Amino acid sequence: MYNPELYLHILFGTVMTIVAFGITWSMRRFVQIMDEPNHRSSHTKAIPRAGGVSIVITFFIGMIATWLTGELDSIDQPLLLGFVFSTLLMSVISLVDDISEQTALVKAFTHMIAVLVVLYFGIVLDELSMPIFGDVSLGWLGYLISFFWILGLTNSYNFMDGLDGLAGGVAVIASLFFMVITFHQGSSFVYIISYSLLAGALGFLFLNYPPAKIILGDVGAAFLGFVFAVLAIIAARYDESRTSFLVMPLLMFNFIYDTSFTFFRRLVNGDKVTEAHRTHLYQLLNRSGYSHLEVVLTQYCMVFLQGLGAIWLINIPGNERMLVFVPFLLFQVAYTYAVFKRAKKYGVEQ
Repeated sequence: MYNPELYLHILFGTVMTIVAFGITWSMRRFVQIMDEPNHRSSHTKAIPRAGGVSIVITFFIGMIATWLTGELDSIDQPLLLGFVFSTLLMSVISLVDDISEQTALVKAFTHMIAVLVVLYFGIVLDELSMPIFGDVSLGWLGYLISFFWILGLTNSYNFMDGLDGLAGGVAVIASLFFMVITFHQGSSFVYIISYSLLAGALGFLFLNYPPAKIILGDVGAAFLGFVFAVLAIIAARYDESRTSFLVMPLLMFNFIYDTSFTFFRRLVNGDKVTEAHRTHLYQLLNRSGYSHLEVVLTQYCMVFLQGLGAIWLINIPGNERMLVFVPFLLFQVAYTYAVFKRAKKYGVEQ
């Protein structure tokens, strides 16, 4: 059946993908903010970074398009202002970090400021559906949970940007599933923002897929994690779709698990958690002999399965939705065991 609106969206998304590719190519060719290899790097020679600028620009093109089509009217203006201002702030401070390479503490402080801006404008999770208890009102705990959720996913995404094509490809898959889910639940605002992120990440990925010609940098990785986290709250509370908040944590579950497991493991072992390292599960898998492409495709498969799980999640009663995480958690535990077993076999320092 002919659907002119659908074809218009496909055309607009295609144009934005081309724009993102052009910006990424220009960043690589003319700007060349270089990433010098160090003990944490997966590459052995300097490579241009800050390619994530293309994703930032296409995101704001999507925001402008949403404004021109009147879809912004569905979101309260103070909330919209907070979303735009905080994402702009995150992109600027992340670009500054790519240029000047700030310390981990400075990064954490600036990220906290951006998160506090979000909370100040009222973008806060107010309830969660729990097994047995049903819908639970969070009250003031909503601010605390929202703070750590946004800050956590922002940094998790940044930490997982360590192999060619990994963070960019995951953004493509996660955006695609979130776009489809929110659209079918009646979204317009979150749907358009999701396919703007999809177009930007896809345009960037053409030059980032192994072997990468350019990498995301903080301006791409931290920005993506931040936007995904905030968008999850907006979709759950303020968008027409009222999409379950749990959709995004499930889509990002492999990133969240790897980061959390590695952080607490290093903490227990007495390692300095603020220092750069190469002991994430995906890094151990790469260092034990699997290529960038093999590790990245493994992560893509995880996200794709999590996307199918997210579709399952929205089609079951709210108080049972957290149970969907159980099989994915069990898989990650088995995956962890397999990675450590292989790392030990090949003498990889853990």
